[in-house]
Amino acid sequence: MHVSMSVNGREVSGDVEPRTLLVHYLRENLGLTGTHVGCDTGYCGACTVHVDGISTKSCTMLAVQAEGAEITTIEGLASNGELHPVQEGFWERHGLQCGFCTPGMIMQSAYLLAEDNNPDEDTIRHGLDGNLCRCTGYHNIVKAVQYAGARMRSEEPDAPDWEEEGT
Repeated sequence: MHVSMSVNGREVSGDVEPRTLLVHYLRENLGLTGTHVGCDTGYCGACTVHVDGISTKSCTMLAVQAEGAEITTIEGLASNGELHPVQEGFWERHGLQCGFCTPGMIMQSAYLLAEDNNPDEDTIRHGLDGNLCRCTGYHNIVKAVQYAGARMRSEEPDAPDWEEEGT
C-alpha cells in the first residue's frame, strides 16, 4: 500500500505492507531511529510520537492509518537548532539515565505541557503514567517537566535540588 504523510515538516511517501506499524515505518523506511521500539504492546511508551498534535504510541498504529497525517518525532521537536524546552529540561535536570525511554518521555511531556504549561507534580506524574522508566525513579523527570513548563511560561526555572542543598 502507498502512504503519504508529513513527518517533522517534510512530506514523505512510500510503499508499505498493510501490517507495517508506524514505529517501523519511521525507523526503517525513514531512518528516524529516535523513536524507540520497546514493548510492541503500547505499554512502555518508548515509541511515543505526535500524530496531528496528539500524543500517540506508534507501535499501536499502522503506517497506513497515518495517511495524510502530520507526524512529529523526537528528531523534529527542536526548532531552528534550539532544543525544545522539554529537551532542555531533561538535560538541565538530569531527567535521563540510560536514555531508552527518553524520546517517548520527552514527546509525552511536550504534549502534556502543550495542554497545560503549569501542571503540578501530581498532574505531571499522572500525565506520564503511560511511559515507563526503569532507571530514574521519575524524580528528575518530573523536575525536567517543571523546568520546561517554567521556560514555556517565560519564567526562570527553580534551582535544581542539588544547588538548594549546597552540593
